[in-house]
Amino acid sequence: MTKALDRFIDDAHAVIGQTEDAAERVTMIAPLMRRLLDSDRSFLQPAHFRSNPEHYERNAIHISDDGNLSLFALVWLPGQWTPVHDHGSWGVVGIVQGLLEERSYMAADGEITRDTGIRLRRGGVILLNPGSVTSFVPNPDHIHMTGVAAEREMCVSLHVYGRNMNSFHIYDVAAGTRRMIEVAHQESR
Repeated sequence: MTKALDRFIDDAHAVIGQTEDAAERVTMIAPLMRRLLDSDRSFLQPAHFRSNPEHYERNAIHISDDGNLSLFALVWLPGQWTPVHDHGSWGVVGIVQGLLEERSYMAADGEITRDTGIRLRRGGVILLNPGSVTSFVPNPDHIHMTGVAAEREMCVSLHVYGRNMNSFHIYDVAAGTRRMIEVAHQESR
């Protein structure tokens, strides 16, 4: 690892140790992400830029042994999108290059407590360009889809989560259901 990455991970762990509130954690970690984006970025290795023509690629940069922090470089080729999903965790996202689009969804009936009978409404859209930092917290969980429009260039984004992000709920908006899926990543550590 490099000095900038080591500092980011150490400082993020310190934040986790200082507060249990997810909103406070992202408030404190967002400036750390901005500082990491402003660094010389030598921590980003060629393996962190791997892409896949079939789907966006998740390249692990750091996964804590205790499971309370993970950092991934996501590489999005034009036209690649996530399904509608949540995270079950807090998170902070920073954009390295390109333009990432986030389309939000909201539960029409309040808190989602089961896997069926879910009514989601489309919310707003956020366009994140290089240097942008955004965050989310659970409860209510942040439900969205993220990707890159077909007419745009490749995007690389950094995603830090308050857990090992190896699974999340995906939503079938038309059917009103959700299900937990495992999500793979490329080892880069």
